[in-house]
This record gives sequence, structure tokens and C-alpha cells, in this order.
Amino acid sequence: MSHFRDLFKSTTFSFEFFPPKSEKGADTLFDHIVQLEALGPSFVSVTYGAGGSTRTLTRDLVHRVREETGIRTVPHLTCVKHTEDEIRDIVEGYAERGIQSILALRGDAPKNEAHDFRDDRFSNASELVKFIRQIEKEQREANGFEGFAIGAAGFPEGHPNTPNRLTEMDYLKAKIDAGADYIITQMFFDNRDLYDFRDRCEMAGIRVPIIAGVMPIQSVKGMKRMSELALGMRFPAPLLRMVRRTDGSDEAIRKVGVHWATEQSRDLLDHRVDGIHFYTLNKSSATLEIYKTLGVQHSEQLANGPTLDF
Repeated sequence: MSHFRDLFKSTTFSFEFFPPKSEKGADTLFDHIVQLEALGPSFVSVTYGAGGSTRTLTRDLVHRVREETGIRTVPHLTCVKHTEDEIRDIVEGYAERGIQSILALRGDAPKNEAHDFRDDRFSNASELVKFIRQIEKEQREANGFEGFAIGAAGFPEGHPNTPNRLTEMDYLKAKIDAGADYIITQMFFDNRDLYDFRDRCEMAGIRVPIIAGVMPIQSVKGMKRMSELALGMRFPAPLLRMVRRTDGSDEAIRKVGVHWATEQSRDLLDHRVDGIHFYTLNKSSATLEIYKTLGVQHSEQLANGPTLDF
């Protein structure tokens, strides 16, 4: 099998999941992952709970997906409330099991818990990226490990904790200079934010693949929660008007979300994005509908463009 880095020679299509907390939930999620496997994703990513709260669950899901489906998996890894030895143990464990990519994040503190990030061994993602590269070098010298493709987070609408957009780009550039290979963005709902972000990355000398994060809205409750979790998230007026035209039911909102995300995806493809990362909320139906509405059955059709002669 080729290395993970080779995926970026063409457009990537990927899905994100979070580890469930029960055995029943794990089996249900795995059924959804199997359904999405038919779409031929480039990879799937698995999130990491605040403060490392899903550390074992993340690892178990990553290995199960890789070993039972063959889909490339990308574990998220955060440095909040972790010691250097804990991070080393996690990264070396992934290297030993053949995981080729890690999404390196600073991460959030557990909810309702005061936390000073300066107390952590690694206080930001660029320090974590640098440490992963150090372990990678050790693993390569010890057993010929091929290395990691390291991902980093990007924020088209701006990072909620960094109001200064110029400083924000400095932080992002630091992650790339430390060794990050690609960027997966936070979800956004106006593609103009992504295109502006992409231009600012280019001006900052950031020349790595930028994968656009897309998430279909599911309910009004979910929209409010997104706004709370990601301060500054912007719902465009046309999207809000579509929501207000519905009867307010979750099913009606879900249909609006699928429609909006489908149009986002079409436009992103037209503007030649490096990849699209679908935030699935651990369900398969919305992503399956987006592919169906786009008229494709497999990610290769999205990546390679039209095959018909006119």
C-alpha cells in the first residue's frame, strides 16, 4: 500500500467520526462506517475527547476500522492534560500498528473545568507536531518506520480564541513549519470564507493541501450547539431563510442541511479544493444523500471529474 501522503496527489474525500461510549453504540457506528465504505473514502478520522477523555475509545475505534475494513484511519491527538510520556506512548503505539497519519491538535479542556494551557507539557499544536516528528525519527531509525503524514486544524472563519486574524495565520504557519503536512478546516457554511482562507494561506507561505470541512445541519438545537462550541461560527442569511421556511421539525431541517451541504460540495469541487472532509455526526444517511444528489456512487467520480463525452 502506498503511503498516506500519496493521497494528496488527487482530491481527497474523508469522513469524521467520534468514538461512542458504549458497546452498542460502537456496533451501531461501525454499521454506519461500513455503509460509507462503499463510497470509497480516502480516509476517516476519529476524534479525541476534551482532555483525553476518549483516549482508549479513540484508539480502539481507529484500529477496528483499519483492521476490519481496510480504510485508512487518522486518529486525532490533543495535548491538553497529557504528559510527555503519555503522548509518546500513544504515538509509538500508532506507529507500531501501521497508522500513517495523525491529526495534531491543542485540544479543549473538559467542559466546566478551569484549565491553564500553559501548564501542559505541550501548550499548542505546533509543539505537539514537533514532538511527533521527533518520535517519528526515532521509530524510523529503530525499525524502518515510514513516517507520519501530520494534519493540523485550520479555521476559515477565524479561531475563536485568536481575534487577530494576522496572528492566527502566524500560529498556523508555525504548525506547518514544525512539520504538519496538510490542513483540515473547521466546518463553515459560506464557501467564500474558505476561498479567502486559502488565499491568506498562500500569502503566508503555507503551501500544503487544505481540506475543507463540511457538515450538514441536522436541527435547530444542533445549530445552537455549534454556535456555542465554535464561537464566531457564521450561518449565512440564505441558509437561515431556508431554515425559517420549514415547519421547524428535525426532518425538515435535515433536508435543508443536506441540500446546503450538497451545494457547498459542488461549488468547492468547481473551485478545485484539495479535499472535502464530511463531519458525519456518526451517521451515514446525510453523506450518502449528498453523494447521491451529486450523481456519484464513489469518491473517485468526484475526484476525477466528468467521464462523459458531450
